[in-house]
Formats: sequence, structure tokens, C-alpha cells
Amino acid sequence: MADEGDGQDLRDTVKRLEATVAALETRLASLEAREAPRPVASPAVAPVTPPVAAPEQRDLEAHVGTYWLSRLGIVALIIGIAYLITYHFGELGVLARVGAGYLLSAGLGAFGLWLARRHQLFGRIVFGGGLALAYFVTYALHFIPAVRVIDSEVLALVLLAGFVVAIVTIAHRMQSETVAGIALFLGLHTGMLSDITAFTLLSTTLLAAGALFFLVRNRWVIVPLSSLVAVYSTHVVWAVRTGHMAPGAPENDRLLLSLGFLALYFLLFSVALLVRPRDLPVRASLAFTLLNWVGLTSLGAYEVSQEQDSHLFGFLLVVALAHGAGAVVSRLQRAPAALTHAYLALTAVTFALAMPARYDDVALVAAWTVTGLVAGLAARGVESPVLGGVGVLILYVALGACEWETPGRLTLLIGLVVAFVLVERGGTVRVAGLPEPEARTAFTAICAAGAGLSLVALVGARMPEGLVTLGWVIAAFLLFGVGFAVRERWYRLAALAVLGLALGRLVLVDVAKLPPDQRVLTFILLGVMLLLVSYTYTRLRDRRG
Repeated sequence: MADEGDGQDLRDTVKRLEATVAALETRLASLEAREAPRPVASPAVAPVTPPVAAPEQRDLEAHVGTYWLSRLGIVALIIGIAYLITYHFGELGVLARVGAGYLLSAGLGAFGLWLARRHQLFGRIVFGGGLALAYFVTYALHFIPAVRVIDSEVLALVLLAGFVVAIVTIAHRMQSETVAGIALFLGLHTGMLSDITAFTLLSTTLLAAGALFFLVRNRWVIVPLSSLVAVYSTHVVWAVRTGHMAPGAPENDRLLLSLGFLALYFLLFSVALLVRPRDLPVRASLAFTLLNWVGLTSLGAYEVSQEQDSHLFGFLLVVALAHGAGAVVSRLQRAPAALTHAYLALTAVTFALAMPARYDDVALVAAWTVTGLVAGLAARGVESPVLGGVGVLILYVALGACEWETPGRLTLLIGLVVAFVLVERGGTVRVAGLPEPEARTAFTAICAAGAGLSLVALVGARMPEGLVTLGWVIAAFLLFGVGFAVRERWYRLAALAVLGLALGRLVLVDVAKLPPDQRVLTFILLGVMLLLVSYTYTRLRDRRG
């Protein structure tokens, strides 16, 4: 019993000790909370902004030495080896030709990979040169007579297509735009070292398709853009050579072959551009569109005019419709607005270029006037200020082509005045980067100036030689009427400018040279018109007051 009592006392003692320790911890915590120093507000310290380093200036010497010399060097090396293969490999046996060519390209590629371990960019340039050299060897096995070991053109094209796929695959896996650019660029240009035939054009088309893969898949710009230039450059050399050297094929067959390749180039680059247009920079898209148009239009027009000049009008109409279709696809693909505007503008420009191939004199001026009017009015419907600007530019070209001795000049000038006013009234003013009032002001001023010049030419064409100044005054009066009718001050400002010119001519020229009767008539009519215009201004001011 005594043991049980001692155990109970021990448990009670432990409980009391635990309670005491808990109380002490609570007390200690409260005391620490009271005695803890309150945080003192530190004075505001302005954040220290690290000094912005000045943009590092590129060392021109180092840039030329590292960037340009490496590229120029590999181009020169590959061209030299290509000439070596062209002129000296014919002395070797069949297997030696193939083996030596591919051995050179493999050695250059391996050397490039070895260099890339320490200097990645430089090594990849050399490696891309090795790929380009291997492509040229494959190309030479059928095309260059001294090295030819393959007679079948189909087999040669299959081999070239397979090699292009290999280049694309290697560059894509390496994610190296440098390798792709060097290999495809050199491949495109080495084909120009010898005679260019349809086979050459097919091979360049294969390389262009490989470059466009990078545009669609990787959104690389430099490689396909340089390929576009190289493809059309190759076609220029082919067109010039075959133009001076009578080809073996009939003229119609040669023309169809040339136009077929041009259409294929245009289609390839247009489709690649319009597949995913929103992923490309706007400047790159515009560069592709413009260069593609220049290549197709200039080369195609040259070829058609060399062979069948009568078909030039139809060719240019087809090109214009193709760019109109490009504008439609661009809009459906929700491409940047600038790309759609570019297609529309090129459509109108191509239509304008087609007119001289079919019309001349009065018909040509009328055709340009209708083209400019339609383009200017259509600009508002498609919300394209660029198209509106092109329409006004075409109207100015029509005005400049309307010479003094042109038959029916009076009717043409009346049509131009109406066209300028209609385009200004219905023109769009949504210009990127400019507020709407400023854009509207600039557009209206240009149209008003065109209408004023047309009126001056119109009235001047009907007045006798001694009453030219009076014709200018009448033109100014008519411009005032247009300005008041449409409530647009820019027409009235243009009228004031014409009136100022008329007064200057009157004082400096007519007073001394005009006969008395004409001088009397000029001054009286001038005074009456000035008073009428001033009276109109006075009534408007009083009405507003």
C-alpha cells in the first residue's frame, strides 16, 4: 500500500511541474512582446537605378572579318570546286567522278562539324558549304556533259529531290538557319555556272520548295527570301541566254515553258506566305509580296513581249487577277491589314500597266481614268487607304498623259475632274499612324489639287491664246463653286492658289502684251468673279454669325 501511495505522489508532482513550466512559458512570451522594440520608420530612400550601359557599338572591322568574310570565303571556295568538277572531273573514270565529288563534299562537311565544336557559327558555315557541294555533285551527275553518269532525267530529279529533303532535314534538326541558308543559297547559284535549261529550272524549283519549308514551319525569313531572289535571278539568266541563242524548241513551247515556271514560282511563294501570314513580321510579308510581284511581272512581260507582243495585255490582266485573289485569301486568313492592302495596290498597279499594251491616245487616258476611279472608290469598301492612294496616283498619270493635242481632250479633262472629286468624296481615310483628321486632310488636299489642275487644263484648252489668264480665273471660279457645293475648304484653297497664279500672270505678262480689248475683258470679268466669290464668303460669314 505504501508503494501505491508513493507512486501517486510522484505523478501529482510531475503534473504540478508541467503546469508551472507552461505558466512560465506564457509569462515569458508576454514579456518579450512588451519589451520588443517598435519598428522605426526609416527615411525614404530613393531606389538606386543602376547605370544604363550605353549600347555597344558594333566594331565594323570585326563584323566584316567574322561575318562577311566567312560567307564570301565559302562562296568562293564552293564555286572554285564546282569549276574544278566541271572542267577536270571528265578526265576521271565513272566511279572516280562520283567518289571524288562526294569525298570532297564529305570532307568539307566533316571539317565544318569539327570547327563547330569551338566556333559554332563559323563551323556551320563550312558545313553548309559541304552540303551545297554535295548537291552540286548530284546535279552535275546528269546535267554537266563532262561529268554525266546518269542519263535518265527522271532519276536525276529524284536524286536531287532526295538531296533537298536531306538538306532540309539536317538543317531543321540542327535548328540552324545558317546551315540552311548557305546550303540552299550555294545550291541555287552553282546551277548557274553552266548552261541553264529546263532541268536547271526544275532543280531550282526543288531548292525553292525546300527553302519555303523553313518559311512555313520555322518562320525563318532570310533563307526563303534569298531563295526567292536566287530563283528569279536564275530565270533571268536563262531568259537572256535563250533569247540570244536560238533554242531548239519552237518559240511557243519555249514561251509556255518560261511562263509555266514563273507561275510555279509565284504560286509556291504565295502559298507559303499565305498559309500562316500572322506569324510573319509585316515587313517580311511585304518584301515577299513585292519581290514576287516584281519577278513575275517583269520577267513574264519580257518573255511575252519578246515572243508574242499581242498577248502582253492578257498576261498582265492574269497577273492582276492573281494578286486580287491573293488579297481575298489574305483577308480570309486574317492576315495583317498591310499585306491585304499590298495585294490590292499591286492589283490596281498591274491593271494600270496593262492598259498601254492595248490602248493609246484618248483610249489610254480614258482607261487610266476609269482604273483610277474604280480603285479609288473600291478603297472605301475594302477599307484600304493604300488602294485609294494608288487610285489617285493613276488619275495623276492620266492627267499627265492628256497632252494638248490629244483629240477629245475636253471630255477627258471633264472626266478627270469628276473622278478626282468622286474619289475624294468616297475615299477612305484610315491611315495607320495618322489621326483621322490629319489623314483626311492630306487625302483631300491631294484630290483637290488634282481637280484644280484638271480644271486649269480644261479651261485653258478652250480659251484663245491671249485669254489664258482669263481661263485660269474661270477655273478658280469653278473650283470655288465645287468647294462651296461640297463644303470642303481644300477646294477653295486650291481655287485661291489658282487665282493667285492668274493675278500674277495678269500683272506681269498680260498688262504689257494683251491688246486693249482683251485687257478690258480680262479685267472686267476678273473683277466680277472676285466680287461674286467675296460676296459668297460674306454671306457665309454672316450666316455663321
